[in-house]
Amino acid sequence: MPHTPQAVLKDLKEKKFAPIYFLSGDEPFFIDQITDFIEKHAIAEHEKSFNQIILYGKDVTVGAILNNARKFPMMAERQVVIVKEAQSILDLGKEEAQQLLISYLVNPLPSTILVLAHKYKKIDGRLALGKEIEKRTIHVKSDKVTEYNLLKWIEGYFKDLGHSIDPRAGQLLADSIGNNLEVLTNEVGKMLINFKESTRFTTDDISKYIGINKDYNNFEFLKAIGFRDVLKANKIIQYFGLNSKAHPVIPLFSLMYNYFSKIMIIHQERKKGASDQQLASVLGLPPFVVKEYVIAARNYNLGKVIDVFEHIKEADLRYKGVDSGDMSHAEILRELVYKILH
Repeated sequence: MPHTPQAVLKDLKEKKFAPIYFLSGDEPFFIDQITDFIEKHAIAEHEKSFNQIILYGKDVTVGAILNNARKFPMMAERQVVIVKEAQSILDLGKEEAQQLLISYLVNPLPSTILVLAHKYKKIDGRLALGKEIEKRTIHVKSDKVTEYNLLKWIEGYFKDLGHSIDPRAGQLLADSIGNNLEVLTNEVGKMLINFKESTRFTTDDISKYIGINKDYNNFEFLKAIGFRDVLKANKIIQYFGLNSKAHPVIPLFSLMYNYFSKIMIIHQERKKGASDQQLASVLGLPPFVVKEYVIAARNYNLGKVIDVFEHIKEADLRYKGVDSGDMSHAEILRELVYKILH
């Protein structure tokens, strides 16, 4: 049956183990998190040499995996068989191999913990194998954390680690790093090394320990555009131009497009009489951010928003070499910002 990564990790920490874990989906972070926990904690360190087997999908068949899974542990309560990159199992796409796996799912060896880490893909639930996986395994569907839910996820992640984070600091992380959870958690981990006690983290901490400039970042860039703060917007794009590796142009085009898409939604919802609280729900953003979007919507009427989309499209084409002349990437961005603000 399907389980959330959080629920599975909670059970694992309480030493509640199941015979089969099938971990699938396009977010590798949760798959790695569960796999690593089982690898490190399911059996004692001194038992691992005989009772823990790590396999890689590209090197094995279903039959080889099941031969290992059907072995009894040696002088231990259980054994662990982990198949990493299970989406690449040599014969997984063949009906005969799928039937072998189904047979094991129906009657697994209780003393074996079998983990199939099936990254970036999901099993077709309409197939017989998919149906049996749903019914008979701890099936984790590891989905990407959406932009709308990223701040909430960041706040929950800090809470699980015994800390908390100011919403603006969380938003700064979300806007600057995005939903690449591996990168995000690695950066947070480096920062936490410096804190022994439970801490509430602020934008100053993010700036100091992770190196995201609290004044010159994507979040402040979009805010400056939304507030039509010409001076601040130009200072930020100048900073971006001097730090182009950390602030490439193409992702900025995407950020601006998404930003003005939300402003368009605000115009549409306002016509229906939506309150700020309702807007927060529709946009999936914290209230303090929505208030800033509402100000931006006052500064950009619907006609101007449509013009902005055209300006972004034109800048994107220039970046790709269409009618760009000798313009540098920084100049293309500067011209785009000028057209938006004026």
